[in-house]
Amino acid sequence: MPAENSVEYTLKQAVQQLQESGSDSPSLDAAVLLCHALDKPRSFLLTWPDKILDAQQLAAFDDLLQRRLTGEPVAYIVGEREFWSLPLKVSPTTLIPRPDTERLVEIALDKAMQMEGDILDLGTGTGAIALALASELPQRQVTGIDLKEDAQQLAQSNASALNLSNTQFLAGSWFEPLAAGTEFALIVSNPPYIEKEDPHLTQGDVRFEPLSALVADEKGLADIRHIATQARDYLMDNGWLMFEHGFEQGEPVRELLRSLGYDQVATYKDYGDNDRVTIGQFSSLK
Repeated sequence: MPAENSVEYTLKQAVQQLQESGSDSPSLDAAVLLCHALDKPRSFLLTWPDKILDAQQLAAFDDLLQRRLTGEPVAYIVGEREFWSLPLKVSPTTLIPRPDTERLVEIALDKAMQMEGDILDLGTGTGAIALALASELPQRQVTGIDLKEDAQQLAQSNASALNLSNTQFLAGSWFEPLAAGTEFALIVSNPPYIEKEDPHLTQGDVRFEPLSALVADEKGLADIRHIATQARDYLMDNGWLMFEHGFEQGEPVRELLRSLGYDQVATYKDYGDNDRVTIGQFSSLK
């Protein structure tokens, strides 16, 4: 039986509360929050399970735990989330980077290897996609754009912290901040794609994320349509456009891209075997 107020005891109590509250990752949540409260790495919890926590440490942890028990995402509580092995600062003004979005990065890297040219990330948020690509392609310039200045500044701060100098982040609506004639080999986006009436908006972490980054008209396709239409003016010849989208949107996104003149249209699965990323290639010389 672990001693009361030890690391092991405190974690077990927290895991039980988180399980009862409906967390789908109670052990991970408790560990991340306790590490944050103690300002220690995860290895500390394994190395010192018998360490007795003082009143100040217990109070700091309890404050964090209570926030999580109300449903607030761990990433917002601790202000950080890892993506593509990069530590990224996050805030409630941006979406929380998710593992499935790494599929978009993988596919983008594959296409980027096939042609030279710069890369554009629309709706960049924390800068997760742009920074992952910039970290793997140090000779390429990667631009990220977000409507919110707070998000743009956060992405720039993440780039600076990671020392990724081959990036720039701009504030504005989609392509608006770009100079006329700017072209990219690859345009990627994880835009708003959820319907306003989608029940998932009232569940889990999504309840705390900005609706403007989640919801789109036309059954979630309005922003995808806008980007796909405008992207044709910003893609190099035979450049690639690719989207992350909802698991039921593969077919309508493929139809949309084909209707706008894109070739080589294809949809890729995420790690849960759901349609998640659709791409298309555009030739400006048709």
